[in-house]
Amino acid sequence: MASDRLPIDDFLANYGRFGVNLGLSRIEALLNRLGNPQEQVPIVHVAGTNGKGSVCAYLTAVLSTSGYRVGRYTSPHLLTWNERICIDQQPVSDEALWQHLMTVTAAIDGSSGETPTQFEVFTAAAWLYFAAEAVDIAVIEVGLGGRLDATNVCSAPLVTGIVSLSREHWQRLGPTLADIAREKAGILKPGRPVVVGPLPDEAEPVVRQRALELNCPLYRVTPAQLTESGKWRSGLEDLIEYESGLLGEHQRINSGIAIAMLQLLQQQGWQISTAAIQKGIATTHWPGRLQWLTWQGQQLLIDGAHNPAAAEMLRRYVDSLPQPVIWLMGMLATKDHKDIFQALLRPGDTLHIVPVPGHQTAQPTELAQLAQQVCSGLVSCYTYETIEAGLAVFAETTESTKVLCGSLYLIGEFLSRFS
Repeated sequence: MASDRLPIDDFLANYGRFGVNLGLSRIEALLNRLGNPQEQVPIVHVAGTNGKGSVCAYLTAVLSTSGYRVGRYTSPHLLTWNERICIDQQPVSDEALWQHLMTVTAAIDGSSGETPTQFEVFTAAAWLYFAAEAVDIAVIEVGLGGRLDATNVCSAPLVTGIVSLSREHWQRLGPTLADIAREKAGILKPGRPVVVGPLPDEAEPVVRQRALELNCPLYRVTPAQLTESGKWRSGLEDLIEYESGLLGEHQRINSGIAIAMLQLLQQQGWQISTAAIQKGIATTHWPGRLQWLTWQGQQLLIDGAHNPAAAEMLRRYVDSLPQPVIWLMGMLATKDHKDIFQALLRPGDTLHIVPVPGHQTAQPTELAQLAQQVCSGLVSCYTYETIEAGLAVFAETTESTKVLCGSLYLIGEFLSRFS
């Protein structure tokens, strides 16, 4: 069967109608019928509101550089579902993905009355793939929250990480930072080490208490130090000087967390040299996050910036660039629009707003009204009914810092159709 004819998108869309339904009973029952492939693969498990994808990218790059065969499971994707499941940073083929999805489908027990969600079906396929390919280790990113996330099915991860924590998905995880911290800390397992980044005052005691209850050695990471040579320095006891392949000051935390996790793996006998850490961190790529590309002869910065914390990180980086800034944005209806605008917009900026195709998009006209209330000093604010129309006008201005952001789905649409 030709790969371009495999109906992967349509197949997964059928499960999409079941929505997000957090809980472990369905995924555990499904994996049990599949022979519990998740117990056949050593893993590291990474949670966090922002930065967990970058940490997974760093870990994968270093472990691959060290000679290990490395699985990586992340979400969401930019272009295709295949990106979510990688071995040695290469996406799963259509044929292999289809094969494992069909195996998962055959194992679904219709008599239980509960059909697995789209994320659960896909996560089960990832575990099957990694087990079938006998990867040495898998780097697993939490999908949403932690405690009830479908990835939280391994009894003894080698090491866990909680990168950051802010108020996102509070409708599902709880209204306070303490509630959200409790969900993130749900990935901790008895006796297994955990690395955490700087957490809000309301959240940090919750994670610390959970680690204490489970006898988990807890390691706190602060931002990497800046050396006189312009490199960064981080580590647990042995400090390592390095350069990051990813942009932004927030990578001082993300890379530091990755290095701490790698050093804990070293303590467990994994053969990871300092040179491999330096090379892997320096060559890490994570598309769609503070990524520069050339578009229609111009330099364009693209970034998901899909929540307030991510928007703040983007703005800090943009502040180092020539001003003013021209933004092209689209956001989902479920996001905290006001807080994102407050983080991003400054007087003198220009804003172009488009819908996010194929998703539950916020209406551009409503976003425009809010943006002008938040930042009355905008030079102009334009709305468009399609991304094509917005890009056409956006391309006409050539002398400004230009940024496309607001949703990873918007970034994916742009990369697939217009880059």
